[in-house]
Amino acid sequence: MRYHNITKDDMLNGDGLRVVLWVAGCNHCCKECQNPSTWDPDGGLLFDEEAKAEIFTELEKSYISGITFSGGDPLHPANELDVKNLCAEIKEKFPNKTIWLYTGDIWDNIYNSAIVKNLDVVVDGEFHIDERDVKLLWKGSKNQRVINVQATLNSDDPKTPVIHCPDYY
Repeated sequence: MRYHNITKDDMLNGDGLRVVLWVAGCNHCCKECQNPSTWDPDGGLLFDEEAKAEIFTELEKSYISGITFSGGDPLHPANELDVKNLCAEIKEKFPNKTIWLYTGDIWDNIYNSAIVKNLDVVVDGEFHIDERDVKLLWKGSKNQRVINVQATLNSDDPKTPVIHCPDYY
């Protein structure tokens, strides 16, 4: 897995103060994407033990709510296994921290994947410039959904996502 940045004390990509890992690799290539430099799975830096240690140092801080995976797309084939393993390790070491994941994929395609069991929130769907709304909370376009993963997985119908929050702040 490769990445472009680790953002600290982020308030825009999930609830509370968060650390954000911006991975490299995306096949969605949404029109007017805010991060086209992250599309190339060979771009950025190699995610190594030093990068992981940097994330863990941030997660040890009591005021950090959790981690958000963004990019690029954390579910891109170049990222999926490493992100899944990192999420499992974070859940084990930091059980009270939340894990958010942004993907251009949709819930119907990912709800039964192995990575989902360690996630708290998924923001799904490609960014659609014609549905862009700067007042939306934690998403860029109206088609995207902020999904409460654990509530959804524990529901009678895990194919139907439980929405995590209102659309507007």
